[in-house]
Amino acid sequence: MALEYADRMALDHHNIDDDFFDRLRKHFDDAQILELGMMIGQFIGFGRLLMVLDLEPRFCSIDGEGDL
Repeated sequence: MALEYADRMALDHHNIDDDFFDRLRKHFDDAQILELGMMIGQFIGFGRLLMVLDLEPRFCSIDGEGDL
């Protein structure tokens, strides 16, 4: 569920509805859902910042290109 939450936040956040949160609550309490959401948002934002600053390809191999 945490991975689905992250995928939806990254790719389809407009379609996260009450039914999805009901499913999340079967595994996490409200505080955990909030914390997961905050961490997911932070990592999405950091990844986008790296992309905008053109830092991602220099430090992370893409499709097996090169080593660190």
